[in-house]
Amino acid sequence: MDADVEKIQLSRLKMLGVLAVCAAPLLASYFTYYVIKPQGGATNAGTLIDPRLYPIPAMASTTLDGQPQTLEQFKGKWIMLKVGPSDCQQDCQDQLFAMRQLRTMQGKEMERIERVWLITDQQPLDTVMLRVNDGTRMLRAPAATVAGWLPLEGNADQVTEHVYLIDPLGNLMMRFPKGAVSSDLVQVKRVHKDIAKLLKASAIG
Repeated sequence: MDADVEKIQLSRLKMLGVLAVCAAPLLASYFTYYVIKPQGGATNAGTLIDPRLYPIPAMASTTLDGQPQTLEQFKGKWIMLKVGPSDCQQDCQDQLFAMRQLRTMQGKEMERIERVWLITDQQPLDTVMLRVNDGTRMLRAPAATVAGWLPLEGNADQVTEHVYLIDPLGNLMMRFPKGAVSSDLVQVKRVHKDIAKLLKASAIG
């Protein structure tokens, strides 16, 4: 009987050992960018946010044709997030274009990134906007829920000025300021470096 108990205990130890080996890369990368932070926490353009404070909230978001879809469904990838109304003026259009460029600039790592536009009203989108932003995930979400989730330094209108980065675990972790994700190539290159650092530091997503 004692021999059987020893065999069971040995099997459990082996299983725990296998799990530890499998989990090690995940835990190491998690520690690197949440505790140590890439480059000692320095960034080129974005502001690091404590991801534990801003998990994706439950929100009644839908696709443009009214089908239920949430940000949670994109977990497992990095999400570049833009928020704003359907009336997308020039600054908004520049943000969406720059998001596409930023993803492309990551080269072979680009498949780890999703681009999402959370539209905070129910107005129809211009057909041209749909065509030029093909590949961007467009969801309609309640404006109050979105504004209550995203960290701001000023009034709620500023939410449209920023582009946010969500990690593959579903936590908000970086905010890029007004003008960083724009038609300014110098600024876009700085944002690209921030994203590249995070992708390099993390084995998640």
